[in-house]
Amino acid sequence: MDQRNHQDTVDLFIIGGGINGCGIARDAAGRGLSVELAEMNDLASATSSASTKLFHGGLRYLEYWEVRLVREALIERETLLRAMPHISWPMRFVLPYHKDMRFESDTPTSKVLDVVMPWMRGRRPAWLIRLGLLMYDNLGGRKILKGTTSISLAGTPEGAPLQDRFEKAYEYSDCWIEDSRLVVLNARDAQARGARINVRTKVVSAEQVDGIWQVVVEDKDSKTRRLIHARLLVNAGGPWVEDIIRNTVRINTTEGVRLVRGSHIVTRKLYDHDKCYFFQGEDGRIIFTIPYETDFTLIGTTDADHDDINAKPVCTLQEQEYLVKFASHYLKKTITTQDIVWTYSGVRPLYNDGASSATAATRDYVLKVDTSAGAPILNVFGGKITTYRRLAETAMEKIRPHFPNLAKPWTAGVALPGGDFPVDGVAALNARVQKAYPFLSARWAMRLIKAYGTETFEVLGDAKTAADLGENFGSNLTAREVSWLVRKEYARCAEDIVWRRSKLGLRLSLREIELLDTWMAREFAHSDQQDAV
Repeated sequence: MDQRNHQDTVDLFIIGGGINGCGIARDAAGRGLSVELAEMNDLASATSSASTKLFHGGLRYLEYWEVRLVREALIERETLLRAMPHISWPMRFVLPYHKDMRFESDTPTSKVLDVVMPWMRGRRPAWLIRLGLLMYDNLGGRKILKGTTSISLAGTPEGAPLQDRFEKAYEYSDCWIEDSRLVVLNARDAQARGARINVRTKVVSAEQVDGIWQVVVEDKDSKTRRLIHARLLVNAGGPWVEDIIRNTVRINTTEGVRLVRGSHIVTRKLYDHDKCYFFQGEDGRIIFTIPYETDFTLIGTTDADHDDINAKPVCTLQEQEYLVKFASHYLKKTITTQDIVWTYSGVRPLYNDGASSATAATRDYVLKVDTSAGAPILNVFGGKITTYRRLAETAMEKIRPHFPNLAKPWTAGVALPGGDFPVDGVAALNARVQKAYPFLSARWAMRLIKAYGTETFEVLGDAKTAADLGENFGSNLTAREVSWLVRKEYARCAEDIVWRRSKLGLRLSLREIELLDTWMAREFAHSDQQDAV
């Protein structure tokens, strides 16, 4: 195990390579702090790749009167959209309305309505929904996204998939986001600004000595260990945040997380237009049905308490049946579990505020600096993918007393790698790419653009033909692209590429994925995965 003197001490050591950890690493590195991050698996391997893939304000959070959280998230939608127009784009949401729809009964809004309008128990008048959408339109200073409109469903593409009892709907805006790519791009930008990013690196122990953290990490592949010194520890372990406090850092705490499992299903495409549906269930919950990867529809999410952090979250048969029944209550065509082509599930580490149900638990983030060990540690509880950048800024303010010369906030509007083009510039970029590489099909070109943006030209390099890109592993995933993902984006195995750097796992066969894994193991057996630049 190598040793370091205090001259080699980093300012921040971050545990966790999800969106919060990578977002904090990027912000801190851009302010001049020395940063090292360790993720025990792949980047975005847990919660951050298992979201509903939305930058959204959280319309239903208004029912819980979480106005500050909603306002912050609404502002962030457009801030983030400008910084990453390749992996995020506007999406219209259709909320069908029927006077007999039931709503969540345990919200503050419900309780007030039960008193002042007892004859409406469990229901929402149209004017109240419209008022909520009016607030949603205006709380965040919207400039790019379209506002809410009322639409008649009869004879429209939006109405075609829905049961005839739905005659009216409200249409509003939120944004799509490629969640796992968001994490990787934040990590890459952090590294470009001086941070060291370690994947498949487990933190074995962390203890303070003379006001400095001594962190022992182990490479999961080679089993070699290193000792790292750090002035401040950031615990961005997501679902493992409480476990890290108690068992890795060994600090007594009264703070904790509520683990809530959110599960999703993917079916073949259920309708032809590119809009999302917001469905309200009889149990008060909501789900989305979202156009997904061109040929599919994403449906989710559930909210269920998840008791064992060591148990891998899976979309249970009960959850699958719940989601298809929920969607079928709105859709003309009944769907069943036989229509499901893929499922995924993640655990949200919500701050334990004592809420009565998983649905009611706060989605806001809570940041706590603890100095009881003798050296400071910042513990990150909760958070939404939409507010990750603001969470990172708040984290910097929390640690400022320990770094009084910390530079000012800088990330707002600064593009992530590949995102240096206008929000409305996808078509123009597509034209440039197809002119430079005429052998690309339209679908192939758009997949690359929505993954790499302006870096598509670096990925493809000097290729004149498809053959110049090397072996094709299926669905136009080529050796040159795989090499880029290994060298630049920390990928080490096929799963990293087909389920997190992309969603090509929906299109590749198990045999094709196995062959990709074998090829990568052979080609990159001796490469240094930490040399990504």
